[in-house]
Amino acid sequence: MLAAFDNLLMDDRPRDLKSLRRGLVEFLYFGFKNARSCLFVFTFMATVLVMPRAGLFGIPRYDVLLIVALAIQFGMVYAKLETWDELKAVCLFHVVGFALEAFKVSGNIQSWSYPDFAYTKIFGVPLFAGFMYASVGSYIVQAWRMFDLRIRHHPPYWMAATIALLIYANFFTHHYIGDYRWYLAACALGLYSRTTVIYRPLDRDRQMPLMLGFVLIGFFIWLAENMGTFWGVWRYPNQLGAWSIVHISKWSSWSLLVIMTFTIVASLKHIKSKIHIAQD
Repeated sequence: MLAAFDNLLMDDRPRDLKSLRRGLVEFLYFGFKNARSCLFVFTFMATVLVMPRAGLFGIPRYDVLLIVALAIQFGMVYAKLETWDELKAVCLFHVVGFALEAFKVSGNIQSWSYPDFAYTKIFGVPLFAGFMYASVGSYIVQAWRMFDLRIRHHPPYWMAATIALLIYANFFTHHYIGDYRWYLAACALGLYSRTTVIYRPLDRDRQMPLMLGFVLIGFFIWLAENMGTFWGVWRYPNQLGAWSIVHISKWSSWSLLVIMTFTIVASLKHIKSKIHIAQD
């Protein structure tokens, strides 16, 4: 059934639609395609929000979430909603995210914490946590296919890779040598200032600045982070007594992380052919 839905969404045969009706239909298709691209995000976050803090059947909550995340991922591959190569990329995002989490919850840093017990907790981080980062990668991979994304004026790969590595490193080093996120954001803005993403919500190509896409995705991740902390899945130090909204500065952090994630996805072989690198 989902495959048939995908075929419907990706049917780009020309439609005879007038301006107002076209705008409405394209907007609906844009929403449906985004929702479809969030298949892993929606199912996983829904599980996070409805999971009792005590867990299920005597299994701690964090362990159940790990089982569910693995089941969703392999279910998507089995149903051919995700390829093995895409799963490998998602696993890479998991590793990158877990390493960051392990550093952030370590004794000298303690940026946030996972207060509940779990059998699958390593270095204070439950293994399911990496899937929260992997979900960002999963969305980008799925959206690339659903919208038939093409990139114009992408910076040279070595430049994109360098800024991505510096962004990731800053999440660690800012605890010791200062936070340079705004300098990195300025560099990224200059690097991607000419870059546009071409997408197809229905039967015609549309385009938008790629940097705008990074900022919008970062905003929705920030909203999801607020839900996760509200339900007590993890907590920042200022939320231990009573919940409060996650600081707005985290929006910029997530937007930078999206740039890093995008760089990894853009390096996949089957995607490179749809990226135009400016030569001037």
